[in-house]
Amino acid sequence: MTEILSFPSRFKKETGVTSQPLKTILHVDDDDDIRVIIKMALETVGSFEVHQFSSGQAAVSSAAAVSPQMLLLDVMMPDMSGEDVWRAVTAQPGLDDIPTVFLTAKAEDSFSKQLRDKGALSVITKPVDPMMLATQIEQIWETANRT
Repeated sequence: MTEILSFPSRFKKETGVTSQPLKTILHVDDDDDIRVIIKMALETVGSFEVHQFSSGQAAVSSAAAVSPQMLLLDVMMPDMSGEDVWRAVTAQPGLDDIPTVFLTAKAEDSFSKQLRDKGALSVITKPVDPMMLATQIEQIWETANRT
């Protein structure tokens, strides 16, 4: 089982979600097919601006330039886990409280709960429904704005 890493306390339900509409998402997934599906689903159906990366390191290096409103991260990747990417991106000035949603094929409730307890807005289980993904992301954003 993957070890869940500890994050600084600022991740405990303190996110940078604002009342602004969600527009810019930074997405990281090592699977080419998943990236194509996610990009189509979020840009075409949801009209979001999606910046995608196939590796955690590339995402971390580009995060400040992208200035995303939300991170959408695959949990299990070969170079850096989604949690590692989350920690590295949020260690950068101005990105320390960026809202984060994880995508995972690991459907265990306890795993998802641990990520949410650390401050993730939500955990979406793969495979995703491309026609519903934009709506899910929007609902997550809106729910976070109400809390």
